[in-house]
Amino acid sequence: MRTVPRVPGELSARVPAEQRGPGLGRDAVRLLVSRGTQVAHHVFRELPELLRAGDVLVVNTSPTLAAAVDGRVGHAHVVVHFSTRGDDGRWAVELREPDGRGTTRARAGSPAGTEVSLPGGGRLKLVEPLSARRERLEPPGAGRERVEPAGPPGAGGERLWWARVVGADVREVLWEHGRPIRYSYTERDQPLAAYQTVFALPSPDGAGSAEMPSAARPFTARLVTELVSRGVQFAPVTLHTGVSSAEAHEPPYPERFVVPEASARLINQAGAGGGRVIAVGTTAVRAVESAVGPDGVVRAASGWTDLVVTPERGVGVVAGLLTGLHEPEASHLLMLEAVAGSAAVARAYEEALDGLYLWHEFGDVHLILPDETAHAEHCDGNVS
Repeated sequence: MRTVPRVPGELSARVPAEQRGPGLGRDAVRLLVSRGTQVAHHVFRELPELLRAGDVLVVNTSPTLAAAVDGRVGHAHVVVHFSTRGDDGRWAVELREPDGRGTTRARAGSPAGTEVSLPGGGRLKLVEPLSARRERLEPPGAGRERVEPAGPPGAGGERLWWARVVGADVREVLWEHGRPIRYSYTERDQPLAAYQTVFALPSPDGAGSAEMPSAARPFTARLVTELVSRGVQFAPVTLHTGVSSAEAHEPPYPERFVVPEASARLINQAGAGGGRVIAVGTTAVRAVESAVGPDGVVRAASGWTDLVVTPERGVGVVAGLLTGLHEPEASHLLMLEAVAGSAAVARAYEEALDGLYLWHEFGDVHLILPDETAHAEHCDGNVS
């Protein structure tokens, strides 16, 4: 189990890297590199030197939404966090209270039927908690649990509710009145552009991520061009992330994803040709591993995934992972352990704390690569 030490508050990244000094860009963050329990320190712009021709980076194209909207329940001010768009037009939402500092805090639960007045005249009505409705459908060839497309998925707990909006289009509400979800460790509000990655693509139905797929944030167009020129390929997938809890680190609930045919082909070719499949972010891991069949082959897939990657479950095709630094309670650490092992993760986090790396969405990043030295030694030991 995880042995990651607690993170001091002063190591929270309060502003984006490009705002920390003149001449800095997104790629100015630090890069911790793990190969087994061996750790090295770099800056992110050195990433092309750490990868090789034939490697495939799996990247999430989900755009970040301006998902926080002010509202009222009666005379009380609330902040609505729009989390996940359901296939039936409903949205999973969380109601929170303003904390007087520009961020929010948890709010006592509201009963079904609670109405929230939204800016512009629309009304949001809580219908049922996410825990109220869950159906299963076995996806072709995947052997995974899947939610029936006719109805959106559910998950445990009543922090998040399915809600309907009447008198307004949610896309327009977010566009005109929304702002990015901000947590208390950040210094000030940032424009939505600060939360978009270079890989983000608009979604025709207005779906997107309530919180930025932040592992990809340090990439710039120039860095992508350099990686391509060195023979590194990109396999785009989409997974729309919902809101996380600022108070309790819950396992991820079902989320919408797409793995296109072309990306599945690239990933399979990399594995067959000796290239490494490296996921950019835990969201990319969840998407691509949801499309791996029992035979280890990735196939085009779309829908809802409730896959939770753990050391017990393991990973099928992902060999490496580029990710942010996660809190000790975060369920994402189990995914890191599934890729690298618990000893490697614990060692990396000790180094990150000793080196004063910065945490959270504007912070530094961690590249987990396969421990090929150990693999070579193992193979040499089996030579007769």
